[in-house]
Amino acid sequence: MLKYRRILLKISGESLAGESGYGIDAGVLESFADDIKEAIDLGAEIALVIGGGNIFRGLSKAAASMDRVQADYMGMLATVINSLALQDALERKGIYTRLVTAIKMEQIAEPFIRRRAVRHLEKGRVVIFGAGTGNPYFTTDTAASLRAIEIEADVIVKGTRVEGVYDSDPEKNPDAEFFPNISYVDVIRKNLRVMDMTAITLCRENTLPIVVMNMNTKGNFTRLLKGEPIGTLVHVGDE
Repeated sequence: MLKYRRILLKISGESLAGESGYGIDAGVLESFADDIKEAIDLGAEIALVIGGGNIFRGLSKAAASMDRVQADYMGMLATVINSLALQDALERKGIYTRLVTAIKMEQIAEPFIRRRAVRHLEKGRVVIFGAGTGNPYFTTDTAASLRAIEIEADVIVKGTRVEGVYDSDPEKNPDAEFFPNISYVDVIRKNLRVMDMTAITLCRENTLPIVVMNMNTKGNFTRLLKGEPIGTLVHVGDE
């Protein structure tokens, strides 16, 4: 019996880069695809949102002098590149997928239609949401929150390279305090970088829980779905 059945998995673009820090690491793609296949085999319904930082942040010097709207659209296209790469990795595992984008590009993806996306999930297909919300000034964190609410997901799982939420960066501060669970209000009050404030507010208003966990630890994802206390649970709490 799964604790969470319909999941929106948010993966950063940087996580796809592996140790190199940019581009797409084939080994990381393979590992993520294995984890997702294991979850699908257990009966989970999986939707994905992937960031574009591994591609677009390499252009940060050029982007610094760009018009913000133009730069944001470039970032959206970067997420589609990552989505195509993960789609290919999943399909090589025999998993049926649909790439759905907020910007129309019919040759490679479906436009986002809520009912169609939900139907894909019900049929056991992995739905990958690309191009963010389709609007500048909104992050892929916000896109993940929005899509999770629209498809009535049970949880957002944010896959990172650390164990969960800390009061400071554990990769820089070995004494950083780990939070096994924390409320939305405390995330905002402590200014913790779980997701951006727009995304946190959306989740709070719709009582959608967020789990932040280390996606690089093999088996973490399926253990979480089975109910093990993996990572940090962000929830409504006593407000």
